[in-house]
Amino acid sequence: MTKSMPNRSLSDLMREATRLTQTGQLAEAQAALQQALGAGAPAAFQGTVPGVDPGAWGAGLRDAAAAWAQAAGQGPVIALADLPGLGGAHPMPGTHTSTDPATLEPATPDSFTTGALTHGGRSWRYKLYVPPAAATATPQAPLPLVVMLHGCTQHPDDFAAGTGMNALARSQGCYVLYPEQAQAANPQRCWNWFKHNHQQRDGGEPAGIVAQVKAVMAAHAVDPRRVYVAGLSAGGAMAAIVAAAYPDVFAAAGVHSGLPGDAAGNLQEALAAMKAGAASPSPHARTPRPAKPVPTIVFHGDQDGTVHLRNGHQLLAAALAGAPAEWRSQLTEGRAPGGRSFSRQHHEGADGRSHAELWVVHGAGHAWSGGQPAGSYTDASGPDASAEMLRFFRQHRGA
Repeated sequence: MTKSMPNRSLSDLMREATRLTQTGQLAEAQAALQQALGAGAPAAFQGTVPGVDPGAWGAGLRDAAAAWAQAAGQGPVIALADLPGLGGAHPMPGTHTSTDPATLEPATPDSFTTGALTHGGRSWRYKLYVPPAAATATPQAPLPLVVMLHGCTQHPDDFAAGTGMNALARSQGCYVLYPEQAQAANPQRCWNWFKHNHQQRDGGEPAGIVAQVKAVMAAHAVDPRRVYVAGLSAGGAMAAIVAAAYPDVFAAAGVHSGLPGDAAGNLQEALAAMKAGAASPSPHARTPRPAKPVPTIVFHGDQDGTVHLRNGHQLLAAALAGAPAEWRSQLTEGRAPGGRSFSRQHHEGADGRSHAELWVVHGAGHAWSGGQPAGSYTDASGPDASAEMLRFFRQHRGA
């Protein structure tokens, strides 16, 4: 326990914090790091962490923690700089944590906060954007919620910066939830969409994501009929899975550079599907096919060398499975302000709503179309995928 470590060096404390973070013991990890702030810590720091300048101490414990993780060759399992309270005795502004959804306190409007909960024996972290409109939201006048699932090697802050979704949510009045995949769950922080134990309702990562959704709904005035999910790459595949597994929770889905949820049931099938698309639904996958197609908007670059474009067409086909005969199909061509041309295939019903769309961005690779350079895996020259997804989502409400 960290309380019995008064004489340990900073390097020992950093190792202990890394181990505790890997096992999801965030409070204990924070305590270990905060103990380094005690008397004598700067002296203990001298020369004990390879590759770290002792002067880094003056820059704050958060920088030292990040430097230690990099020097140790493991990288932060969960960004240590984001843990509440690091770098001083006071919590970071706009940050809260809880292991009980019922105790979550409403966050300040126009804030981007950190939260945590425990579900299924695992600690889950997330970030939540709360728009200014939350100040006047009530159960009688609730706001939509968009769930954003990052891609491999990404994290919520990176994904939020790259997609620009928070800025759109600020102007359009909706909450945005960013669940975080831990490195302990996948070395590259990928959502485990290709593992059969993470492909169905009431178990694995889909259940953990929905638990975070329910925690946010318990603390904020969220419209249960306007909850949506979107993701990039592995996050896009997981978005397709959770939308299919929980059609009672999610009214629509957005998949960018992703795959159908039933494309693979193991790693070998996943690699094959990424390379050339799935020949047919995997016999090993357990992703359910909902009785009613989930409204889905898909973005994919036709030069994507990581996930083949064929997966985008297969996602569209899944969204059209069992579609009413009166749905109308239309193909339009266009060019984004940034310069990239695109083809948009959309299918709308007699009510004028678009129920399924596929945007093929010409010349684009494995990157969020219309994204911001502040984030990874973005292509600013394509059409704005974030804006188009919100437009698509606004047309749909759950039962």
